Amino acid sequence: MEYEDRRTIATPEGVQLALPLAGIGTRFMATLIDLLLGFSIAFVAVLFAGALGGRVAAAIVGAAAALSVFVVYNVVFEVFGGGRTLGHRAAGLRVVADGGSPVGLRASLIRNTIRIVEFGFGFYLPAVISILVTRNNQRLGDIAAGSLVIRETRAPVYEQPQPVIPPAQFASWDVTGVGDAELAAVRTFLERRHSLAPGTRAALAGELVEKLRPRVPGVRPGLHDEQFLEYLAAAKSGPSAPPVGGSAPPYG
Repeated sequence: MEYEDRRTIATPEGVQLALPLAGIGTRFMATLIDLLLGFSIAFVAVLFAGALGGRVAAAIVGAAAALSVFVVYNVVFEVFGGGRTLGHRAAGLRVVADGGSPVGLRASLIRNTIRIVEFGFGFYLPAVISILVTRNNQRLGDIAAGSLVIRETRAPVYEQPQPVIPPAQFASWDVTGVGDAELAAVRTFLERRHSLAPGTRAALAGELVEKLRPRVPGVRPGLHDEQFLEYLAAAKSGPSAPPVGGSAPPYG
């Protein structure tokens, strides 16, 4: 389950994109890291409050700290940290909406408020059961919020191409096997790629290349996925065509 579960979604380009779902092992590790970090800070805060203000102050700080550990911390990192808490970063996970887009404030609040209930009834036992029995490895909070926890896919290092593509790069390509619908999907991806998360961007480019590269004889080996798509769009559009959507910046 940890390495094979996928959630397949249809993108606006008509390509089926597979999101690798996080399993219970990596999710447990991420949660444990977050809880250890959060409760360590909360423990120090409670001790400090108790020393200064007594039991009442310690109780107030303790309640506020518990709310922060379960809700505030997670919401801040999920909404403003690219869907990744510190535990998620360490485990290579990310929280996204069930369509693959970044998780929003409302969804994050829902999934993390329900986290309190999951923790209070059997120390995450309801969450564990839900992850094991649901199709998309979702705990109760994920189901209510419409969110998924996925494993990060690392994008390959990309070398920036020239602003104008020389015709020699694709002069020997036979692009007659690529139709208008496929070209439209390529051009849409190239125009939208800068707004996509690196992992989603690389995965979507890989899906397009896997489908189209066999239809284009003459492609030299070792060509990066996005460069292939840029050259393909240029070859179909005419010589010396600039890259659609601008040349892609390096990323890792």
